[in-house]
Amino acid sequence: MHGPASPGWLLVALCAASGAYCLLRMRSGVEEQRRAAGGEALMGFAMAAMAVPAAAFTPPAWAWPCYAAVFGVAALRSLRWARTSAHHLHHSVGSAAMVYMSVVMTLSPGSSGGHHHAHGGSGPPLLTGALLLYFAGYVLLTGARLVPAVAAPAGGGGDGAVTVAGGGGGGTGWGDRPELARACRLSMGMAMVAMLLTM
Repeated sequence: MHGPASPGWLLVALCAASGAYCLLRMRSGVEEQRRAAGGEALMGFAMAAMAVPAAAFTPPAWAWPCYAAVFGVAALRSLRWARTSAHHLHHSVGSAAMVYMSVVMTLSPGSSGGHHHAHGGSGPPLLTGALLLYFAGYVLLTGARLVPAVAAPAGGGGDGAVTVAGGGGGGTGWGDRPELARACRLSMGMAMVAMLLTM
């Protein structure tokens, strides 16, 4: 960030916590969920590394091409899996956004710091804007799905029960809670918006 380092450290903490929870989700008994969680863990930790303030760590010049290569492969793999789950399309867009930011940093003058420190080298405004619109929409949609839904009363005089959309059952493990997975994705979506805004 161009201001104090505090927002950068908050972004690091948010992304690292999301990545750590995604690692926990990889213990799920559902293969599709493990696969999605693996991609999200990679994204969370990579975003945390990118958000480290330049005053604390300056990545070497070869780091950005490596990021671009890793996330280019991740985007292609997600596209292949998109036939089984539409959520992998979102993974592809997220990976493509990481490739885009890495390429911008590779080509930017003085890009040894985090991508949010680029002073003159920003990406094409149209592409940056399109990615911002996509992730802002994703954040709003995911946030709306987390809003508690009020169930209709079963009888005429009973109190309405409040249930969380997508809430798990009593025997559901921490790695299989759909509302926690959505909250994790929401956090990473907000982090992506913050990173794109600083380009």
